[in-house]
Amino acid sequence: MRTGDELPPLRIPITRTLIVAGALASRDYQDVHHDAEAAKEKGSPDIFMNILTTNGLVGRYITDHFGPRARLRKVAIRLGAPNYPGDEMVLTGEVTAVAEGSAEIAVTGRNGIGHHVTGKVTVQLPTDAPGSDDARKRTTDRPATTDSPPTTDTPAATDAPTTTPDTPR
Repeated sequence: MRTGDELPPLRIPITRTLIVAGALASRDYQDVHHDAEAAKEKGSPDIFMNILTTNGLVGRYITDHFGPRARLRKVAIRLGAPNYPGDEMVLTGEVTAVAEGSAEIAVTGRNGIGHHVTGKVTVQLPTDAPGSDDARKRTTDRPATTDSPPTTDTPAATDAPTTTPDTPR
């Protein structure tokens, strides 16, 4: 992976179900995300996607590419044109920086109106991420082993596992 590399696009159909489910999942009960009449009364042609759903889709886009063990370290996005039901959003990304196990990706999400989302994501890469030098060296998800037997003396802070868990803490 190098600066300038492009991630493959991700096409996301914008459905009423996606908009409503995303709002409910993120506990955003504003009526403009589930009630078409209320949205129209407030000047919108229909319900529209909330920023938390967009944020989640941007995160999905990055982890779909780099794998489930990639860790999102910073997501900074800005919304533009709303995502309405019946449209499609296409997420694209370009690597803008690579340094010491992490990468910065410029992300854009376009719909039929224009740019829905733009931003940058900083991701910590697993050692077997696409383009990682270590990916060619490793063939399993198991941590590297040494010839030294494990110590079973009193536990210490240094006895903690050296691998990153699959769930965020």
